[in-house]
Amino acid sequence: MSKSRAVTAVLGETPYVVTLSDGTHEWLGDEPVDSGGGNRGPTPHQLVLSGLGACTAITLRMYATRKGWALADVTVELHLNPDGAPPGGGSEIRRRITLRGDLTAQQRERLLQVADACPVARTLSGELHTTTLLG
Repeated sequence: MSKSRAVTAVLGETPYVVTLSDGTHEWLGDEPVDSGGGNRGPTPHQLVLSGLGACTAITLRMYATRKGWALADVTVELHLNPDGAPPGGGSEIRRRITLRGDLTAQQRERLLQVADACPVARTLSGELHTTTLLG
């Protein structure tokens, strides 16, 4: 059984403002004003990118800590389709990782490899099936 909690998204009367909850935490998703939303939270695509960014940074911290490496901090910048939709279809996420700390070139290279192994990166790059049911 999965360790992850279910996330519930509830859209009320305010156009496009979605309240998201995992039973412990609550946050908002929305659309920008120019799309008819109230800009009260990140867009759905920004929420996906934020999950990948958080997972990447956390995975790198966990790995560096386990190895005893001097990783001071991690910044992950993500863009969805920065050059427009790819010609062959699909989407591209461009991820730029900045590592700070007293790290060797080999450690930095290994951390770059570890970033691609974070659970959310694996989920997004693998075959993904969504089953939709009416409640």
